[in-house]
Amino acid sequence: MGEQSQDERYAFIAEWYDPNASLFRRYELLYYPKDSSIEMYDVKNRRMFLRRTKYESLHLEDLYVGSKVTVFSRHLTIVDYGNLYTSRKLGSRKERTLALIKPDGMRKIGELFDIIITAGLTITKAKMMLLSRKEAADFYAGYRAKPFYHELLQLIMSGPILAMELLGDDAVSKWRAIVGPANPAETESDTLDSISESFGLSGLKDAAHGPDSVASAAKELELFFPSSGGRGPVSSAKFTNCTCCIIKPHAVNEGLAGKIIKAILKEGFEISALQMFNMERTNVEEFYEIYKGVVPEYLEMVSELCSGPCIAMEIRQFDPSKVFRDFCGPSDPLQT
Repeated sequence: MGEQSQDERYAFIAEWYDPNASLFRRYELLYYPKDSSIEMYDVKNRRMFLRRTKYESLHLEDLYVGSKVTVFSRHLTIVDYGNLYTSRKLGSRKERTLALIKPDGMRKIGELFDIIITAGLTITKAKMMLLSRKEAADFYAGYRAKPFYHELLQLIMSGPILAMELLGDDAVSKWRAIVGPANPAETESDTLDSISESFGLSGLKDAAHGPDSVASAAKELELFFPSSGGRGPVSSAKFTNCTCCIIKPHAVNEGLAGKIIKAILKEGFEISALQMFNMERTNVEEFYEIYKGVVPEYLEMVSELCSGPCIAMEIRQFDPSKVFRDFCGPSDPLQT
């Protein structure tokens, strides 16, 4: 028994989208918790793809059906368990839910990022959007008979919203509890730490939303992040008086996104668009092309940006004296 646990391994089936061949490639991914090593087999060609290699940035808690992991800059989706042993040992209560920050809560998105991360939930998708009347009506379809229905539509269409897909154990009930009651005025004394109470303004202005069941979560996620290939609601990007800011993968993985967003807003800049991306190496090389052959760290920069999810933001500045590039500081933090 001792020998078995020494070399205990978990098996998963993972898919990678090959942009050059425009097809999904399937691999068996083996994970050895004893030394955090992995190996991969090409399922179709029945051959070794990656010999057993230590890979400390991948953890057992990252591996479950539906998760997205990055192995040597290659973004993999875990689509199934590779054997019955792994399924029995790791079958979990991981759920996906929608976190919706309404227009009246947008001024606090940095704090809300921190709350989500502190709760142990993972942000797997994020996009700042503007809803059309039809999209708002679809979202609030269950409220058509309510006297405040039209006010609900006006409020959610009054400015950008931030839609996020959250992943975690019991994510639906956990996020719903964090959001708190739908109407801040009705908040009970035992939910004083809820988002509705802390950040809601009054009445229907309750800052955030969370679905009340797994079925509702799936339905609502489909509205904002359609799996059918549709684009969903339009981005809130304005493309005027703006610059681009990227929160890099290492900062996202270390849970620093909320802190960075708070610092940007505190300095008086506006975040007018935001989206989470997993960038392929070819796109990153194109993005950083201006640095190729100029900066010695070019290859490291490329590897870092495609090592996991990043958050791209449109930053608007109205005061010419405030230069966002200066605010970000030097590209090398060791420079003085």
